[in-house]
Amino acid sequence: MRENWVIGLFGTLIAALIGLAVLGGRLAWLVAVIAGRVLRAIGRTALKPGTMSFRIAQKHHNLFFVGVAFGSTLGLAIGTGHWMFYRATYVLGALVPLCLIWARLQLQGLEVTVERTNERLQVGQELDARVRLKSRSLLTKLWLELEDRTDMPGDPARAVVTIPAKSKKNWKVQIRCERRGAYTVGPVRVTTGDPFGLFRFSRDYGDQQPLLVLPKPEELPYFWSPSAQLPGEGPVRKRTHYVTPNAATIREYYPGDSYNRIHWRSTARLGRLIVKTFEMDPTSNIWVALDMHGESQAGSGNESTEEYGVRIATSLADHFLKAERMLGLIVHGAEKVILDPARGSKQYGRILEELAMAEAGGNVPLAGLLEEEGRAFGRNTTLIVVTPSVDDEWLTAMQEIMHHGTRIVVVYVDPQSFGGPSAEETIAMLSATGILTYVVRAGSDIGLTLGPSGLVEDGPRELQRVGAR
Repeated sequence: MRENWVIGLFGTLIAALIGLAVLGGRLAWLVAVIAGRVLRAIGRTALKPGTMSFRIAQKHHNLFFVGVAFGSTLGLAIGTGHWMFYRATYVLGALVPLCLIWARLQLQGLEVTVERTNERLQVGQELDARVRLKSRSLLTKLWLELEDRTDMPGDPARAVVTIPAKSKKNWKVQIRCERRGAYTVGPVRVTTGDPFGLFRFSRDYGDQQPLLVLPKPEELPYFWSPSAQLPGEGPVRKRTHYVTPNAATIREYYPGDSYNRIHWRSTARLGRLIVKTFEMDPTSNIWVALDMHGESQAGSGNESTEEYGVRIATSLADHFLKAERMLGLIVHGAEKVILDPARGSKQYGRILEELAMAEAGGNVPLAGLLEEEGRAFGRNTTLIVVTPSVDDEWLTAMQEIMHHGTRIVVVYVDPQSFGGPSAEETIAMLSATGILTYVVRAGSDIGLTLGPSGLVEDGPRELQRVGAR
C-alpha cells in the first residue's frame, strides 16, 4: 500500500537525520533502516483498507505523520537516552494541543450573516449574496475559508479572508446559473485550521434556501407555422378579460375595472359608470408537445437533446405569447404535465416553471402520448412537436391527428449530432410526408435554425395536407 511505503520512508528519514546528528556514520543508517522497516510493518498491519485507522489516516494525514514522528522520537529517546530525542519528543508532543487550541479559537467570537436577493433566476443570470463577517475576538483570525454551498452544477463560490481583531469584513458572492432546475443554496460554511494543517474545523451560517433557475428563451425572428382551419368566427369567440378589437357588450362598472374600458356614451345616457366587455379574436389554439421520453434522449449536460428540447419549447412559448396567441403545453417525461391553452404573462410564468422542473424519464414514448392526447386537437389547433425520437410509430400517430384537421409542425432534435442513433431515416420519412419540419443539431443557433435554414429539404409548407378537404 502507498501509505505503508510513505510511513516507512518518513520514519527512515526522521531516524536518519536525527541519527546522523547524534550517532553519526554507519550506525545512524542502520538505526534508520531498522526504524523504517518497523514502521512499515506497523502500517501494513494497522492501515488495512476499510479499518477505522485507515480512514483516520486518510482524513487527518498530517496529524497521523506527526504521531508517527512523535512515536519515532520517543522510541529513539528511550532507546538511546540522548537529550536531543527527548527535546524533539517534547516539541512534537506540545505541537498537537497548541494547534488544536489555535484552530478552535479561530471560530470563537465570529458572527456571520447572509443576505440573498433572488429565489428565481434565469439561465445566464447571476445569484447575488452578501456575507457579512464580524469578529468579536481579540485575536486576528487568519485564513478563514468561506464556501457558499449549493447543489447547482459547477464549482461553488469560495474565498479566503483574514479578519483583524474586533473588525468586520464583507464578501460578495456571485454564482452564474448555468443550467435550469430546482436547486438549494446555502448555508455558508466557514472552515479554519492551524498553521501546520493538523486540525480543520467548520461551522455553517445561514439557512438553506430554494432556488429555481428558469430556462432562457431565444428570439425566433424567422419561425413560421401554418394557421389552423377555423370553422367560422361564431363558435370560436369567447369572452375574455383582455382588451381586444372585438367589443361584445356592456355592463356596470365594478371596482378594479380599468378606466379605458368605460363606455362614455352609455355612462352619460344611464347616469352611472358602464364598461365594455370583449371577446377573443378568432385565432387557433397552439399546443407545444415536448417529448421527454428517457430512452429517446442523447447527449449529456447542456449539450443534450433534453436541454435543447427545453430551450426550444421555452423559445416557442415566448414567441407565441408575446404575440398574444393562445398557447398550451404538454410535457411527458418523468412526470406528465398538461397546461391548457391560455395567453398572457401568467401562462408564460407557469410554462417556464414547468419547463424548469421537467426531467427526462418515464416509459411512455411519443407515439403513446400522441394517441392519448390526440383527441384534444381539432381543426382550430396547431400542434408543434419537439422530439429527438427515431421510433417511426409516432409518425403514424401524428398522421392520424392530421386527418382530424390539425396542422402539425415538427421540430426535430437530431440525436445523431449528440452521439445518439442515426436519424437520417426519420428525417427522410418526415420529408416524404410533407410535414413542415425544422431540424436542430448540436451546437446550432436555435434562433436561426427555426427558420428557413433549418427546414428539411423537399418539405415545403404547401405539401402539408389535412384530412378535411
